[in-house]
Amino acid sequence: MTAITIPEGMPQYGDVPRFDVEKVRADFPILGREVNGHPMVYLDSGNTSQKPRQVIDAMREHFELHNANVARSVHQVGTEATEAYEGARGKVARFINASRPEEIVFVKNATEAINLVAYAISNSPAGSRLAIGPGDEIVISEMEHHSNIVPWQLLCERTGATLRWFKVTDAGRLDLEDLDELVNERTKLVSYALVSNVLGTINPTSAITTRAHEVGALVLLDASQAAPHIPVDVADLGADFLAFTGHKMCGPTGIGVLWGRHELLEAMPPVLGGGSMIETVTMERSTFAPPPARFEAGTPPIAEAIGLGAAVDYLTGIGMEAIRWHEKELAAYALDALATVPGLRVFGPTTPVGRGGTISFGLDGVHPHDVGQILDSLGVEVRVGHHCARPLCVRYGVPAMTRASFYLYTTVGEVDALVRGLEQVRKVFD
Repeated sequence: MTAITIPEGMPQYGDVPRFDVEKVRADFPILGREVNGHPMVYLDSGNTSQKPRQVIDAMREHFELHNANVARSVHQVGTEATEAYEGARGKVARFINASRPEEIVFVKNATEAINLVAYAISNSPAGSRLAIGPGDEIVISEMEHHSNIVPWQLLCERTGATLRWFKVTDAGRLDLEDLDELVNERTKLVSYALVSNVLGTINPTSAITTRAHEVGALVLLDASQAAPHIPVDVADLGADFLAFTGHKMCGPTGIGVLWGRHELLEAMPPVLGGGSMIETVTMERSTFAPPPARFEAGTPPIAEAIGLGAAVDYLTGIGMEAIRWHEKELAAYALDALATVPGLRVFGPTTPVGRGGTISFGLDGVHPHDVGQILDSLGVEVRVGHHCARPLCVRYGVPAMTRASFYLYTTVGEVDALVRGLEQVRKVFD
């Protein structure tokens, strides 16, 4: 295999400046370590990304110099913590082009964000726009992460609504042939992944959101695999809710985001009760704060939000368009390289068009867990299993898959290491 070269003087990614991958890698301390005596090749960023020094330093500085609770104290340190926490909210709002910071609700991950919407819907009074009951329908897709399946199954059990779903084609795309029948006057909500965590498919939005809004349904996009990798603009997407998580986008664990149109957040009842989410409390009843405080009961993940803000700064500094093109280039190279491995089957799109830098595959006659163990012995870190998307494995008739997922710090050389590792796996089982 030949590494990709860019002719001197040629444009980089069209009009998008190319970034120096080696310089980026120097920001991530963990990428310099070894695994089992080999340089670590980390190809599991779809599971969790690594963290740059800028994020680590921002969190350490908070704990060392500004640690206090937020929205509670008038003293100096409390004010500093509150300003940093709310500053992170503003950074996230700008990152996804939200119309105002108050549309950003901090949660602990995308799973909590989706569950928050599901429970708010089931708690909504009859007659409200969010109310749901028998005869109503929720539409998801066959390629969803469990976090975008199970909450809606539970909501349907609580309310008597019906769950329906888009099928997935052999090529790993959403089957929209029956869009008008599937999304109909009974549909209350459509919820699906903007980018598949297994197939890497970048799903369309315009046709689905247009149809959903025609019938009065709301749309929630799971952007957990989108926000770290491609530009996400909520004004352009046309959705009503968006969920994503910090730990997949160079931020810490324990922090995620729910974006919602402000008028919808105002209409949603709280899910958790406690401190900071109230307006007034008497022994008889309570009234609730406006969004986003209404949904952030108790002490929030302060340092984690600050870390997420630092991650947003880091990604913005590099440029999301540049990251998208870097991963598209890697995906094109990897798809060609993997095609040279005998008996390897890629699940999902086999061209770099309309897909991201996540590639799942199977190797004939070899269980994915064996693939993962041998690769790990060579320092190549991938994920194996059903990737919290078991219905998709059932769709393709396999018990599990091996997944390699790339990010801004992934190199062509690491793709080569993956292919060499798979050749070793093949030798062991031939």
